[in-house]
Amino acid sequence: MTAAAPLRVPVLMYHEIADITATPSRLAVSPGVFADQLAYLRDAGFNTITAGKLAAILAGGPGELPERPVVLTFDDGYEDFYSQGLPLLKQNDFTGTIFVTSGGVGIEGGEKRMLNWREVAEVDQAGIEIGAHTCKHPQLDQLPEKLIREELSVSKNLLEDHLGLEVPGLAYPFGYSNPKVRQVARELGYVYGYAVGNALTTSAAGEFTLPRLTVRRSTTMDEFRKMVNGKDTLTVRRDRFLTKGFSVVRRARSAMGGARQPERY
Repeated sequence: MTAAAPLRVPVLMYHEIADITATPSRLAVSPGVFADQLAYLRDAGFNTITAGKLAAILAGGPGELPERPVVLTFDDGYEDFYSQGLPLLKQNDFTGTIFVTSGGVGIEGGEKRMLNWREVAEVDQAGIEIGAHTCKHPQLDQLPEKLIREELSVSKNLLEDHLGLEVPGLAYPFGYSNPKVRQVARELGYVYGYAVGNALTTSAAGEFTLPRLTVRRSTTMDEFRKMVNGKDTLTVRRDRFLTKGFSVVRRARSAMGGARQPERY
């Protein structure tokens, strides 16, 4: 009897779907490149599922993973997901999960417009899972419990009240959490939480420490293909090292009076 292959699922983390003329962010991916990445996933036989579906299956819930599963996640809730990303997902009959920073919904001032509530509702109606990304996008592991609770509860309640649906999952801003953050999230009714980690998600991952892989403007198609097929690249190894290393440095800086703000996740 042949042993079952170990579960290894790429969970990709996107932010803005925008050209460099629209944003200088290193975490943005242009619509053209995003279209090429989706075309590769489609042609290679990948099947998209939501972040919540993967978390539920890993936790022993009903259902089975499709052949070649992949999860597409989008952080923050930028308007370009609605205008650029969603149409491309629809063209490929793909789904995904968007983690919305609820305090930013409807903000139009500044360099980047965020989704408004009408657009968030339309994204939900299009079959995209809605998750929470806190209210003000803080480093949760640097906050006292009272503020952790406020950030997680307000975010969840705002989304649920506006959309009329349950929001069971979240992604931690910057990927940072600690035992207290995860405990509060459980108490508030969340059932899963995604970090960054820059590793494939496996059956060994805890439901509140699920890792994701960073896709950024500099990600080449060769790197993308290797990433989703579970092959390490120099960039993925570097990202994994930086994620772990900065976590240690951040805790030390916090103890001395505050951590420097990292790249926005």
